[in-house]
Amino acid sequence: MATLAHGRPQPSDNASAATQVAVELYWLPLGAGGHVVRLNGKVFEAAAAALGGRRPLDLYHSALQVHLPEGCYTIESAPVQDTDAQARGVVASGPVGSRWAGRFRIFRYEIRCWCDGVIPDIGEAVDSPQRLTDDEDVARLLLRLVPQVPTPVWGRNELRAGDMWNSNSIISWLIVSSGLDEESVRMPRGGRAPGWDAGLVVARRRGPL
Repeated sequence: MATLAHGRPQPSDNASAATQVAVELYWLPLGAGGHVVRLNGKVFEAAAAALGGRRPLDLYHSALQVHLPEGCYTIESAPVQDTDAQARGVVASGPVGSRWAGRFRIFRYEIRCWCDGVIPDIGEAVDSPQRLTDDEDVARLLLRLVPQVPTPVWGRNELRAGDMWNSNSIISWLIVSSGLDEESVRMPRGGRAPGWDAGLVVARRRGPL
């Protein structure tokens, strides 16, 4: 994917966004707002870079916002917080690390499609938002597809896609499955999104929905 210079996000004005149609992609630095996750990410990337014979890159995870006349929907994935899933628009969940561990809430992730929800630490997003479409039919199709996203084990290559499955896989799966142009997605300069290719591969196998 092509790269761009780093930039600060310019979130859409809430008052006007409700009357516009758009699907927007956000890139957030891994561990934004959480020092432990950020440190672990740096250690992981340093090891991956050493094994690959390259320099370490900045790691990002992604989220979507779908603006429709009736409201703005946030689509993201995160660890399961508590039992009040309906309040966060949870539509699916899966295990983290292993299926056995997934019996415990602490080892589960959830997929949210949250009307008027928020993207945590959106103020730290880079080269965002990236508008992917203003086609209302495509935007509504994408929303309908969220509950159909595969939920294999997080952090594993269970689907034999050549990359581990994570939050980036979910977003890239939705982009391809809804017919959006994956080539229009721009990765922040000097960064990479682990798991992104897994979503692309799995969605292509299934074809347009």
